[in-house]
Amino acid sequence: MSSHAKKAALFAAKLLLSIGVIVYLVRRLDLQQLRVNLFAVDPWTFLLALALVSLQTVILNGRWMLIMRSLGVAIEWLAGMRILMISLWFNQVLPSSAGGDVVRIWLLRRRGVQWSQAVKGVVADRFTALLGLIALMVLGLPFLFMRVHNSAAELAIGGLAAAGVAGTIFLLTLDRWPARIIALGPIGSFVRFGTLVRFLLLEFRQRELLFGSAILIHVMTTASCYVLARGLQANLTVLDALIFFPPVILLTAVPISISGWGVREGAMVACLALAGVDPAKSLAVSLLLGVISVIIGVAGGVVWLVSPERGRFTAAQAVALAEGASAPLLDRGLEQTSEMQSSP
Repeated sequence: MSSHAKKAALFAAKLLLSIGVIVYLVRRLDLQQLRVNLFAVDPWTFLLALALVSLQTVILNGRWMLIMRSLGVAIEWLAGMRILMISLWFNQVLPSSAGGDVVRIWLLRRRGVQWSQAVKGVVADRFTALLGLIALMVLGLPFLFMRVHNSAAELAIGGLAAAGVAGTIFLLTLDRWPARIIALGPIGSFVRFGTLVRFLLLEFRQRELLFGSAILIHVMTTASCYVLARGLQANLTVLDALIFFPPVILLTAVPISISGWGVREGAMVACLALAGVDPAKSLAVSLLLGVISVIIGVAGGVVWLVSPERGRFTAAQAVALAEGASAPLLDRGLEQTSEMQSSP
């Protein structure tokens, strides 16, 4: 099978998963009740949730700029915000799950930033986000065990948190494994990634602010979900929100669907059911959150149309990168990072 055919098949599989899960959930629920729930949210409540996600994006840009400054890269705050918003737009319209990140890296490169620094900045941004999410889930585990008496749910959510912790430790120590394992071709990129992660953890002077902002961003996503749930009169407490929304966010980030659609809805219904929330309301919360992400993405598209970055990077280049060059691009940057760290 050709490379193009494989990519088309992968995209089709993601699309089928997204559509299939949503159709499955809708067919199991009262469609009329779902429609009522979707339009029952007070406009001001929806706007508050949208404002929280918008503010989250501003904080995300601040965290990313902090990372770039720590790497010796000076980017104006507004320029960084433009690049971030553009990447959110491409996350919505490109088939590749890494499309937005690749666009960020490429736009940084077009501004004269070295490959290694551009990749470091985006990888560090993604890693701190993941670490903040894992930290929230670990902190919520004791309350989960007190709140829920469902062994399957405890095993699933606890397993996700444990896998996140184990995966982080694995990456940080991978270069200490036997040389014959590290020498294997596919392992090389992971070794360089682990070395980069450890470097970032040890060298960041403001890592408390960095990881604090990572946790705050997920708290704000949780708050926006809570606002939507309360707007639907769902029986959900703040503690429930802090326990059950982080696993939904983590599962949504798994690149097996189109922009998280389908996976987010299934995870939302399953997790909020543990808190006694009606499935129709849970699905409505997820769909409304998806609408908010689309609105933010469209705003990024508007930024793309009027920004100076558009003259440096065409949509055709973005598609080409997302479809065929993302892995080599990331690997190239990680190789240069490894070389820089090993040099005297």
